[in-house]
This record gives sequence, structure tokens and C-alpha cells, in this order.
Amino acid sequence: MKRILIWILASASAIGASAQTPVSLDSCRNMALGNNKAIRIAEENVKSAGYLKDAAKAAYLPGIDFTGGYVYNQRQIALLGEDAKLPTMSFDPKTMGFNYNILTGPDGKPVLNPSTGQPIPSEVAVIPKEAMTYDTRNVFFGSFTLTQPIFLGGSIRALNQIAKHGESMARSIQEQARQDVIMSVDEAYWQVVSLAEKKDLAQSFVNLVDSLRSNVGAMLEEGVATRSDVLNVEVKYNEACIMLTKVDNGLSLARMALAQICGLPVDTQMTLSDEAGCGLSPDMTIPDTNMQDVYARRADLSVIRKGIDLLKSKENLSLSSMLPKLAAFGAWSFSNPNVNNGFEKKFGGGFSVGAMLTVPIWHWGGNYNKYRASKSQTAAQRLLLEDMEEKVSLQVSQARYSFNEAFKTHTMTQNNMKSAEENLHNAEYAFKEGVLTTDDVLAAQTAWLKAKSELIDSQIGIRLCHTYLDKVTGQLGADY
Repeated sequence: MKRILIWILASASAIGASAQTPVSLDSCRNMALGNNKAIRIAEENVKSAGYLKDAAKAAYLPGIDFTGGYVYNQRQIALLGEDAKLPTMSFDPKTMGFNYNILTGPDGKPVLNPSTGQPIPSEVAVIPKEAMTYDTRNVFFGSFTLTQPIFLGGSIRALNQIAKHGESMARSIQEQARQDVIMSVDEAYWQVVSLAEKKDLAQSFVNLVDSLRSNVGAMLEEGVATRSDVLNVEVKYNEACIMLTKVDNGLSLARMALAQICGLPVDTQMTLSDEAGCGLSPDMTIPDTNMQDVYARRADLSVIRKGIDLLKSKENLSLSSMLPKLAAFGAWSFSNPNVNNGFEKKFGGGFSVGAMLTVPIWHWGGNYNKYRASKSQTAAQRLLLEDMEEKVSLQVSQARYSFNEAFKTHTMTQNNMKSAEENLHNAEYAFKEGVLTTDDVLAAQTAWLKAKSELIDSQIGIRLCHTYLDKVTGQLGADY
């Protein structure tokens, strides 16, 4: 929330009063961080990872589900194909038991059915077919089920660990995106400052050549200069004007690029606070480069480390497929028609509880090979981390050398600038005294232009090297 507020204030300041109020590097960084699409994507990914972590926690808790449906059957269910005739029994006091009521002949023997050879009952109980026919053409059913995992081989814990590491990875990726944005802002910012300085330099060079052009023109009228001298100065003056135009166009494009990175309209005219002079700040010192601290701060290495933890959790998830799984469940089911008390055309149901145990026995090594594949992926990620740490170490060393080289270059360009200024002063004086020609003065002016341009480049180079060294050591944007 604090960063968003800073971005809103900085954007409003840049849009409303950028032409009058200089915009600092910190303001540009805040505007870019608050508006950059890559950072906003990374923030959404962090939110998504957080939701997945919450979803994984829910697996520890019982789940409640409802299932319902309707079925239409073309036919009714008839348990009898025709009326059923069942033999009856009577109590015999002599035997104190029940005997079938059998039709007997005159000889007292049971009469047998000629087709079946079975005795013919003298009495039967009739069950009509209609009594055993049930209307199941329209069936409604439903069930509320509660399932509580008890032990799933450690898969729930592994999934929670995967979700936790996934969120950490998303945050590291977000931090990496923030540093990339800050780096791009700094490069665009100092590019504008550099071109603004070079525009002033180009204007100064145009003024120098124009002054020489006026002097040579006056000398031509007095007869102490030739037409060739005038033409040489005129060509140099035109070249200086072309150079000024190119620098001015480049500066306009650089301002557009900076405005786009900051999330402002490209036609926003921002005046930067460092345009008045890009002198070195007193805190331009080499940051801490203790490699263990660098490894701990680097966001890209953090992503790889979290990836190792995530793959280790995937190993545990693969291992859980080879372990027993136990869960308890309870349900309340109902249907219409129901058979709780005979066959009734109304809703009825009841509760049921139980437990389910699954024990993997033999899968032809499929689950074990998945486990071994997960272990190999973890080992590969560890090797990747070692390789990246070696590259980061080389990267930091190169950045340190570049930073030191930039300081040495700046010192030499300062000396060259002093010599070029003195040489230009002497050449202009000697030209007035008639000792040197216009070519000598033009050469001195060109040398002064080159020395001044190199001095500006060295100053900007130190700034960019410092920013890059902060980035490779993981300290860029630590206060944002």
C-alpha cells in the first residue's frame, strides 16, 4: 500500500508539473514499479500461489459433498412373472409340527403331478403378480457424504509443502522482476541525463564554431584569410548543427522511452533532477561482495533453491503412492421411491459410516520409477544451483572490475578534459595572433568536444556500473 501511494503521488507530480519540477531517479523508480506490467503479472502469480497454498491446507479437513440425480426407466420392476401359488401347512397335534396340506387319494397316498412328479397341494396361498410389481419409472435419489482423510501416505503434507515452496518461488520471481525494472529505469534515466549533457555540449560546440566562423569571415574581409578557410569553417559549422539535431532527436526519443517505462504517456516532458549536472555522488563505493551473502540475496538463485525444495516435496509425493491410504466416511442417502419399509412412493433414507483402506501391492515398478525420476530431477536442480553460483561469482568479479575500470577511465577523462580546454584556449589565442590556422583551431575544438563527450560518458558509466554491481550482488532496489 505504501509503494502504491508513492507511485500515485509520483505519477501525479510527473504528469502535472514535470516541466517545472525536476523528477528524481527515485520517483522514476517508484512510478515504474507501480505501473510495470511484468511486476503486476508477478504480483498476480504470488496471489495465485497463495490461494493454492490455502487450497492445499483444506485437504487436511473433512470434505462434504452432495450428489443427486433423477432416472427415468421405461419399465416397472415385476418380481413375479405371474401369480404365485404357494403350498400351505397345517399343525399336527400328534407330531407337534407343521405338515404340508397334500391331496391324497383313496389309498391315503399323496397324488403326484404327472408333469413334475411332485405332490399336489390341497390348498394354496396366492400372491398376485400385481402385489410384487413396483413403479420404478421415475426415481429420485441423493446423498450427503463426509470424507475425512486419516493417512494418505504423506501426500497431503507433500502437497502443502509444494504449495508453500511455490509461493516462495513466486515471491522470488517477483523480486527478480522488480530488480529488472529498476535496472531498466536507471539505464533509461541516465541515458536521458547523458543526452541532455551532450545536447548542451553540442550547443556549446556550435557556438564555438560559429564564433570562429564570424572571426574568419571578418579576417576574409580584411584579406588575412582565404576563401578556403571560410569554407572549412562553414563545413564544420554545418556538421556541428547536424550533430546538435541528432542529439536533440535522440534526447526526445530517450525521454519517450523513460516515460513509457515509468507508465506515463510517451509525450510527457519530464525534466530530470540530474540534468543540471551528472557529477559523482560521494557514496559511489563498491557494495559488499561477500559471495555467501550475495548467494543469499540473489533472487534468481533463490528461485532455484526453492525449486530444489519443491522437487524434494515432489519426491515425497511420489513416495506416498507406494504407501497405504486410510480414510473414513459418513453418508446420508435418500431416494424416492425407497425400500426402508417395503416399497414406498416417497422420500426416505438413512445414515451410513465406514472406513476405506488401500494398500498398493504390485504395479510393476511404475510408482517406484516415478519416485526415482523425482530424485533425479532434484539432483539436476542441485547441479544447476552449483553452476549458477559459479556464474554469479564470475559475474560479480566482472562487475567489480568494470566498476574500478570506470573510475580509472573517469580520472583519465578528467585529465584529458583539462588538457583539451588548455589546448583550445592556446589555439584560439595563437589563431588571434596569426600563429595557427583555422584547421588548427578546428582540430582543437574537435579535441575539446571529444574529451568533454568522453567525460560525460565516464560519469554515466560509473553510475551504470554501480547500478549493475548492485544488481549482480542482489542489493538493487532493497529499499523499495
